[in-house]
Amino acid sequence: MTKEEIKQIIQEERIRFIRLQFTDFFGQLKNIAINASQIDRALKNQVTVDGSSIEGFLRLEESDMMLHPDLSTFARLPWHGHEEHEARLICDVYTPDGQPFKGDPRHILKQVIQEADEMGYTFNVGPECEFFLFHTDENGHPTTHTNDEAGYFDLGPIDRGEIARRDICLALEDMGFQIEASHHESAPGQHEIDFKYASALKTADNIMTFKLAVKTIAQKHKLHATFMPKPLYGVAGSGMHTNMSLFKDGKNLFHDPLGEKELSGEAYSFIAGLLNHISGMTAVLNPLVNSYKRLVPGYEAPCYKSWSARNRSVLIRIPSARGRGTRLELRSPDPSCNPYLALALLLKAGLSGIKQGLTPPPEIAENIYLMPQSEREARGIEALPANLSEAIACMQQDDLVCQTLGDHITGYYACGKLKEWEDYRQRVSQWEIDNYLVLY
Repeated sequence: MTKEEIKQIIQEERIRFIRLQFTDFFGQLKNIAINASQIDRALKNQVTVDGSSIEGFLRLEESDMMLHPDLSTFARLPWHGHEEHEARLICDVYTPDGQPFKGDPRHILKQVIQEADEMGYTFNVGPECEFFLFHTDENGHPTTHTNDEAGYFDLGPIDRGEIARRDICLALEDMGFQIEASHHESAPGQHEIDFKYASALKTADNIMTFKLAVKTIAQKHKLHATFMPKPLYGVAGSGMHTNMSLFKDGKNLFHDPLGEKELSGEAYSFIAGLLNHISGMTAVLNPLVNSYKRLVPGYEAPCYKSWSARNRSVLIRIPSARGRGTRLELRSPDPSCNPYLALALLLKAGLSGIKQGLTPPPEIAENIYLMPQSEREARGIEALPANLSEAIACMQQDDLVCQTLGDHITGYYACGKLKEWEDYRQRVSQWEIDNYLVLY
């Protein structure tokens, strides 16, 4: 889309308000809004933001940041009324001297995509985003109540979020998403909407748009949508299973009809690269204290470094589709992650496996959760980091992860997350009160 085409659409569709969006490195969507009369300034990259007000961006004396809209991301926001037409442009963040800002997560992903391009590869990604819908109280504040007793694939009236989920799907379709399926998940109030795979950058943009749409439309139904990984005790948490494939010259590089399991050598090397660096990537793929309450046995979330084409207790699963549909499914990420940083690290780790010709460990066909600890140790099956503190330590020790993120993001990210961990560690939980207050 050209600048003139964007201006023509704004005029024809009477769009009066435009949101210039960008993402900080903790995965929070930000924006500065302009009236349509200011679109020329935006398209000339003349809109600035105060970087010192955004955690981790820049010091006060270096605060001016320039927003460079990506014209291909222009889209009308369909959840506003006919008299409140709004649109958005996703932006890259630049310094005043015209250089990409080293703390912009979108730029980090673009750098790794360029490396793949130079190898002739296109990285395609399909996420499976899960979320909860909760009721709000009389003041509009979120609760953890659902009045929903549905399970996998149930429908209304037992699925009380069905209408909101339908409206989310329709709004996303209006924005150009190809919605492949939507359904109720296993836990009360838990839902999943799957949209078609795309190239890595477009997928990361789509994930951010998806989360905004889900939260906005849920609010219109007097519901609160959350991508918190584990909001309820005793039920499954929300994941973001990430399906990945590499294409070269229009062909799926992971498929080899003559290979073992019809997988190519590149597919096995990509798996090996992911397994080699998964501990170092976990602080980004699972960025919250709460993330590690999902990564426990018993709820279909992976806890151990492993792969298989046969069972769902592993970290990396090979779905049954072959040909153009051949892909790897990484099951550990959760939807609270920053998708730009997450996909950058996954691609970088996979490419490192290919470049080095790595071979993964043997497939684990059995249910790992039922294995004795001694057997896991004998077979070399290692656990993922058990909490955010361990994950940050692993990140800081992984050169590939640190080099991919760069010194700026690595330093600020680790500092922010360790502060989050220390704050959590010092809090007294209700569980402690219930179990210790009277007894001791």
